Amino acid sequence: MIYDNQTIRRQDRLLPQAEAEELLQKGEYGVLSMVDESGKPYGIPVNYVWDGTDILYIHCAPEGRKLRSIAAHPEISFCVAGHTRVAPDKFTTAYESVVLTGTASTGLPEEERRKALELLIEKYSSDFKETGLKYAEKSFHRTEIIRLKIDRWSGKCKRVTFSAK
Repeated sequence: MIYDNQTIRRQDRLLPQAEAEELLQKGEYGVLSMVDESGKPYGIPVNYVWDGTDILYIHCAPEGRKLRSIAAHPEISFCVAGHTRVAPDKFTTAYESVVLTGTASTGLPEEERRKALELLIEKYSSDFKETGLKYAEKSFHRTEIIRLKIDRWSGKCKRVTFSAK
Protein backbone atom coordinates (compact mmCIF):
# COMPACT_ATOMS: atom_id res chain seq x y z
CA MET A 1 0.00 0.00 0.00
CA ILE A 2 1.70 3.16 -1.21
CA TYR A 3 1.02 6.42 0.64
CA ASP A 4 1.10 8.95 -2.18
CA ASN A 5 0.18 12.60 -1.68
CA GLN A 6 1.77 13.82 -4.92
CA THR A 7 -1.54 14.21 -6.75
CA ILE A 8 -3.09 16.41 -4.05
CA ARG A 9 -3.44 19.88 -5.51
CA ARG A 10 -3.13 21.71 -2.18
CA GLN A 11 0.24 20.49 -0.98
CA ASP A 12 -0.14 22.77 2.06
CA ARG A 13 -2.96 20.49 3.30
CA LEU A 14 -1.20 17.13 3.36
CA LEU A 15 -2.05 14.83 6.23
CA PRO A 16 1.15 13.25 7.59
CA GLN A 17 1.20 9.47 7.06
CA ALA A 18 1.18 8.68 10.80
CA GLU A 19 -1.99 10.75 11.26
CA ALA A 20 -3.54 9.15 8.17
CA GLU A 21 -2.83 5.70 9.59
CA GLU A 22 -4.45 6.66 12.89
CA LEU A 23 -7.53 7.96 11.06
CA LEU A 24 -7.74 4.76 9.01
CA GLN A 25 -7.41 2.65 12.16
CA LYS A 26 -9.97 4.57 14.23
CA GLY A 27 -12.40 5.86 11.60
CA GLU A 28 -16.01 5.03 12.40
CA TYR A 29 -17.07 4.41 8.81
CA GLY A 30 -16.00 4.94 5.23
CA VAL A 31 -17.72 5.45 1.91
CA LEU A 32 -17.17 2.65 -0.58
CA SER A 33 -17.42 3.94 -4.15
CA MET A 34 -17.61 1.75 -7.21
CA VAL A 35 -19.32 1.28 -10.55
CA ASP A 36 -22.42 -0.90 -10.48
CA GLU A 37 -23.28 -3.69 -12.91
CA SER A 38 -25.09 -1.26 -15.25
CA GLY A 39 -22.12 1.12 -15.38
CA LYS A 40 -23.60 3.70 -12.99
CA PRO A 41 -21.62 5.20 -10.10
CA TYR A 42 -22.50 3.78 -6.69
CA GLY A 43 -21.28 4.81 -3.26
CA ILE A 44 -22.41 3.62 0.15
CA PRO A 45 -21.28 4.28 3.73
CA VAL A 46 -20.05 1.12 5.48
CA ASN A 47 -18.35 0.00 8.66
CA TYR A 48 -14.88 -1.37 8.00
CA VAL A 49 -11.75 -2.57 9.70
CA TRP A 50 -8.14 -2.12 8.63
CA ASP A 51 -5.81 -5.07 9.23
CA GLY A 52 -2.78 -2.79 9.69
CA THR A 53 -1.26 -3.69 6.31
CA ASP A 54 -2.92 -3.19 2.93
CA ILE A 55 -6.32 -4.79 3.54
CA LEU A 56 -9.68 -3.42 4.68
CA TYR A 57 -12.61 -5.70 5.46
CA ILE A 58 -16.32 -4.95 5.15
CA HIS A 59 -19.16 -7.26 6.08
CA CYS A 60 -22.50 -7.45 4.31
CA ALA A 61 -25.34 -9.75 3.32
CA PRO A 62 -24.45 -12.55 0.88
CA GLU A 63 -26.27 -10.82 -1.98
CA GLY A 64 -27.03 -7.28 -3.09
CA ARG A 65 -25.94 -4.34 -5.17
CA LYS A 66 -22.47 -4.05 -3.57
CA LEU A 67 -21.63 -7.62 -4.47
CA ARG A 68 -23.03 -7.37 -7.99
CA SER A 69 -21.04 -4.15 -8.50
CA ILE A 70 -17.81 -5.74 -7.27
CA ALA A 71 -18.35 -8.77 -9.50
CA ALA A 72 -18.77 -6.49 -12.53
CA HIS A 73 -16.12 -3.87 -11.66
CA PRO A 74 -13.77 -4.79 -8.78
CA GLU A 75 -11.89 -1.47 -8.83
CA ILE A 76 -12.93 0.70 -5.88
CA SER A 77 -12.33 3.95 -4.08
CA PHE A 78 -12.80 4.25 -0.33
CA CYS A 79 -12.92 7.46 1.71
CA VAL A 80 -12.76 7.93 5.47
CA ALA A 81 -13.52 11.38 6.90
CA GLY A 82 -12.35 12.10 10.42
CA HIS A 83 -13.08 15.06 12.61
CA THR A 84 -14.75 18.02 10.95
CA ARG A 85 -15.74 21.39 12.33
CA VAL A 86 -17.39 24.23 10.48
CA ALA A 87 -15.84 27.66 11.01
CA PRO A 88 -18.80 29.85 9.99
CA ASP A 89 -16.99 33.14 10.52
CA LYS A 90 -14.19 31.99 8.20
CA PHE A 91 -16.49 30.39 5.59
CA THR A 92 -14.59 27.11 5.74
CA THR A 93 -14.43 23.75 7.46
CA ALA A 94 -11.61 22.08 9.36
CA TYR A 95 -11.33 18.43 8.27
CA GLU A 96 -9.17 15.35 7.87
CA SER A 97 -9.66 12.54 5.39
CA VAL A 98 -8.00 9.65 3.63
CA VAL A 99 -8.84 8.35 0.17
CA LEU A 100 -7.81 4.87 -0.92
CA THR A 101 -7.95 3.06 -4.25
CA GLY A 102 -7.69 -0.63 -4.85
CA THR A 103 -9.51 -3.84 -5.74
CA ALA A 104 -12.42 -5.54 -3.99
CA SER A 105 -12.90 -9.29 -3.80
CA THR A 106 -15.35 -11.73 -2.27
CA GLY A 107 -15.56 -15.49 -1.92
CA LEU A 108 -12.77 -15.50 0.66
CA PRO A 109 -11.63 -18.63 2.49
CA GLU A 110 -13.66 -19.39 5.62
CA GLU A 111 -10.67 -18.78 7.92
CA GLU A 112 -10.11 -15.28 6.50
CA ARG A 113 -13.82 -14.45 6.80
CA ARG A 114 -13.83 -15.50 10.46
CA LYS A 115 -10.69 -13.45 11.15
CA ALA A 116 -12.27 -10.41 9.48
CA LEU A 117 -15.38 -10.75 11.66
CA GLU A 118 -13.19 -11.01 14.74
CA LEU A 119 -11.33 -7.83 13.74
CA LEU A 120 -14.65 -6.04 13.19
CA ILE A 121 -15.90 -7.14 16.62
CA GLU A 122 -12.64 -5.99 18.24
CA LYS A 123 -13.01 -2.58 16.61
CA TYR A 124 -16.71 -1.90 17.15
CA SER A 125 -17.70 -4.09 20.13
CA SER A 126 -14.52 -4.86 22.07
CA ASP A 127 -16.36 -4.82 25.42
CA PHE A 128 -18.67 -7.55 24.10
CA LYS A 129 -16.16 -9.70 22.22
CA GLU A 130 -17.31 -13.10 23.56
CA THR A 131 -20.96 -12.36 22.80
CA GLY A 132 -19.99 -10.90 19.42
CA LEU A 133 -18.04 -14.00 18.42
CA LYS A 134 -21.02 -16.19 19.29
CA TYR A 135 -23.30 -13.93 17.27
CA ALA A 136 -20.87 -14.00 14.33
CA GLU A 137 -20.74 -17.79 14.45
CA LYS A 138 -24.53 -18.08 14.53
CA SER A 139 -24.97 -15.73 11.55
CA PHE A 140 -21.83 -16.81 9.65
CA HIS A 141 -23.83 -18.59 6.93
CA ARG A 142 -25.60 -15.35 6.02
CA THR A 143 -22.60 -13.03 6.18
CA GLU A 144 -20.30 -12.11 3.30
CA ILE A 145 -16.93 -10.45 3.75
CA ILE A 146 -15.49 -8.06 1.18
CA ARG A 147 -11.72 -7.66 1.08
CA LEU A 148 -10.44 -4.32 -0.18
CA LYS A 149 -6.82 -4.67 -1.30
CA ILE A 150 -5.46 -1.14 -1.17
CA ASP A 151 -2.91 -0.11 -3.77
CA ARG A 152 -2.58 3.64 -3.14
CA TRP A 153 -3.84 6.09 -0.59
CA SER A 154 -3.48 9.71 0.38
CA GLY A 155 -4.43 11.97 3.24
CA LYS A 156 -5.55 15.55 3.38
CA CYS A 157 -6.53 17.95 6.13
CA LYS A 158 -7.36 21.55 6.74
CA ARG A 159 -6.35 23.03 10.05
CA VAL A 160 -8.32 26.06 11.19
CA THR A 161 -7.67 28.38 14.10
CA PHE A 162 -10.97 29.06 15.80
CA SER A 163 -11.78 32.42 17.34
CA ALA A 164 -12.80 32.62 20.98
CA LYS A 165 -16.36 33.85 21.37
